[in-house]
Amino acid sequence: MQKNNTVRGHDGENRAALFLENKGMAIIARNIRSKTGEIDLVVQDHDTVVFVEVKNWSVYEFEDLQYSINWKKQQRIIETAQNFLAAHHEYATWSSRFDVIFIGAGTINHIVSAFSDEERYGDN
Repeated sequence: MQKNNTVRGHDGENRAALFLENKGMAIIARNIRSKTGEIDLVVQDHDTVVFVEVKNWSVYEFEDLQYSINWKKQQRIIETAQNFLAAHHEYATWSSRFDVIFIGAGTINHIVSAFSDEERYGDN
């Protein structure tokens, strides 16, 4: 079962990467891991570094998938992105954003700026 999930996950990430490349984006990195979490894809969209979470679940409806990326998951992605940026100074002057791609049986839904770190660091 774990192997099937891993294969399906890689297939989804490959489909997402191809989708983004077809939109003119460049893949910077895949499967970034740190002590805080993992990011599926890091891509360049002009002068923006985009951290992409890919969800490849054929069993669930689109509305159900949105709930799979809860606040805690978002925070892990944000912290991992910060670690990535700290290690890659070449992106220091770029803007950044967090996208989510949901992959279904025959569909790809790309949510641009699905969440941000503004809630965490913004003015209160």
